[in-house]
Amino acid sequence: MEAKLQELTDRIYQEGVERARKEAEEIIADARQKAEHLLKEAQREAEHNRTKAGEEAEELRRNVTSELQLSAKQAVSGLKQEITQLILTRLLSEPLKEAFKDKAFLQRIIESAIQNWNSADSQAGLALLLPEKEREGLKQYFEARTRELLKEGLEVTLDDRLTQGFRIGPGDDSYVVSFTPEDFEQFFRLYLRPHAAKLLYGEDKKS
Repeated sequence: MEAKLQELTDRIYQEGVERARKEAEEIIADARQKAEHLLKEAQREAEHNRTKAGEEAEELRRNVTSELQLSAKQAVSGLKQEITQLILTRLLSEPLKEAFKDKAFLQRIIESAIQNWNSADSQAGLALLLPEKEREGLKQYFEARTRELLKEGLEVTLDDRLTQGFRIGPGDDSYVVSFTPEDFEQFFRLYLRPHAAKLLYGEDKKS
């Protein structure tokens, strides 16, 4: 009897130990599986973050490169324009101012403007505005030639806003056309700028 009780006790003990061992193995296997899953997830997340960081870094590099290239192009373009403007100023500004100091040259321009004035405005007469400093020279000259230059009469007045050149327009003051060194310089700049750019930089464009 005692032997059977001991045998039963040993069997129950062994079954308990075996059951506990299996449960422990299952727990360990499950823990390992979860650990492997978490590790793989962490690796995927790390790889995703590395890829994303690499893409962001590449995009930043492209943007910075593009901005630097654009800034460089703008700087070069601005420098080219500045050089072109300096050259045109040297070519045009002083020579035109000197030309307008020549009274004979100025008289010829004014006479040509008067003679070619649009006849549609002839009924209103013609107003010629001269610099104040030309009071003793050009004003008297054109007043003396009024009948010869324009049958309807030529009104010559002085404008203290003018330093060189002249303005001309209908006698009713509806508008005036300006002929000053600055006006001619602007006109010639528009014409010469593309030619100067092509000569200096090989650029065949109007800008």
